[in-house]
Amino acid sequence: MTKNIETQVLIVGAGPVGLTLAIDLAQRGIGVLVAETRHRGEPPSVKCNHVSARTMEIFRRLGISKAMREAGLPADHANDVSYRTTFTGQELSRIHIPSRASRYSDKSGPDGWWPTPEPPHRINQIYLEPVLFAHAEATQGVTILNRTRIDSFSQDENGVSAKGVDIDTGEEVRIFSLYMIGCDGSRSAVRKAIGAKLSGTDVVGRVQSTYLRAPDLLSRTKCTPAWATFSFNPRRSGNVYAIDGRETFLLHNYLCSDELNFESVDRDWAIRTILGVGDDFEYEILSKEDWIGRRLVADKFRDRRIFICGDAAHLWIPMAGYGMNAGIADAMNLSWQLAARLNGWGDEGVLAAYEAERQPITEQVSKFAMNHALALQKEREGVPAGIEEPGPAGEAARKLAGQTLYDLNVKQYCCGGLNFGYFYDASPLIAYDGESAPAYAMDQFTPSTVPGCRTPHFWLADGRSLYDAMGPEYTLLRFDRAIDIGPLERAAARRGVPLALLDVQAEDVPSAYRNALALSRPDQHVAWRGDCLPEDPLALVDRMRGCFSGRNAL
Repeated sequence: MTKNIETQVLIVGAGPVGLTLAIDLAQRGIGVLVAETRHRGEPPSVKCNHVSARTMEIFRRLGISKAMREAGLPADHANDVSYRTTFTGQELSRIHIPSRASRYSDKSGPDGWWPTPEPPHRINQIYLEPVLFAHAEATQGVTILNRTRIDSFSQDENGVSAKGVDIDTGEEVRIFSLYMIGCDGSRSAVRKAIGAKLSGTDVVGRVQSTYLRAPDLLSRTKCTPAWATFSFNPRRSGNVYAIDGRETFLLHNYLCSDELNFESVDRDWAIRTILGVGDDFEYEILSKEDWIGRRLVADKFRDRRIFICGDAAHLWIPMAGYGMNAGIADAMNLSWQLAARLNGWGDEGVLAAYEAERQPITEQVSKFAMNHALALQKEREGVPAGIEEPGPAGEAARKLAGQTLYDLNVKQYCCGGLNFGYFYDASPLIAYDGESAPAYAMDQFTPSTVPGCRTPHFWLADGRSLYDAMGPEYTLLRFDRAIDIGPLERAAARRGVPLALLDVQAEDVPSAYRNALALSRPDQHVAWRGDCLPEDPLALVDRMRGCFSGRNAL
């Protein structure tokens, strides 16, 4: 028996990246089929622990942010990052991050000032993925085939023909799609099949990681619970993430450079040393989640009608939480461009922007992550011998270490630059005006309307978020109603490009908005700006839709 299916887009992999991509495409009117090898409801690995503010902004637009915010740790559980001699030992310093109950109202922390309607959210993937799955499954236009493996595929000028199998029944599955996207993780079969090669740094570090249940652990510490707790001592340093806020934890034991395999260190000894507990302490290993930190980026993200996103396209050590979040950024970049093409208003050139925009960003972000990982490794390997000693000398060592760890790590846990600072500076879809985008660091950025930057967020005079008020496709922000934008509207209508107008009346428009007009793309990046319309509005519209030939191309 053979099952034959036709769809507009085939997504291989129903992890967070694939599911978010499916939801966004479907909301743009595109039919999507997602093939996933796991059973329906089968939990993922216990890995991602952080949803960035930029991703939460995306979830808000997709209608998921409220449900996502209500999942994960208990509402009043601290999301702080605590640095201690051991999990049950003395606290060295603490980065304040509000609990989800006070996330919108608490502005006191180092990320409380961010200009966004959706601050970050700390949640493990085992709680995040079911929210995404339920939303995708309920979204019209999305079909999910669990227990389906894609074994091979071919493409021509008409589309992609994929062959697979129903893992449980052995039935052959044939899927014809117009486009296919590999969201199939670090061992991506799609990446290998299109001939994409990973390059970079193959090993940044090795981590012996253990998912465990320890009901008695919290009662053994005098410190306020935290979302992440770093143990910092000369014997063995590590990190412990709270998973359910009560009894389950993910413990990372960072191996030294000469510890070349995951069993180089006795796991039980490392766990007890990082936790600061004796042989009488009881815990249960739920799974081993060992991993290698890398910095690898594919040399191409596309082969004609086939694309790759997320870990299929890039792998790096998950500092600043930018593994999954970078993958979701890939997906949202590709989604609107692919939908533009399939909905008829995007020219073939619109699809060239995905690799041109996302590949340079992954190179930048992966280097931020790798450099931070190396800096942390240096601190772990240089723990002062007397950090646990009583008396003035020990207290001085703890104070110095606490401040050093705070100053280094607040950059990754409150990483405004990685959320809001990155920009696209070589895109075929963006009308540049000669001004360079502001530089950014992991924790610092300057809001800007330089074309290619994220459209700066602010609250409108009526209390709405700018992002809530903008249309789902292109939106022209007009700060002066006297400007006639009719020629641009007519040019967009002539080409079928969806364009919304938003007349802005705000009490406090950010200084980044220096021009009377700013054109925001579907992914909330600036496409063009000016104080009046360009001389040839049709040429601007053609650039917006990826048409670069003919009289009206820029």
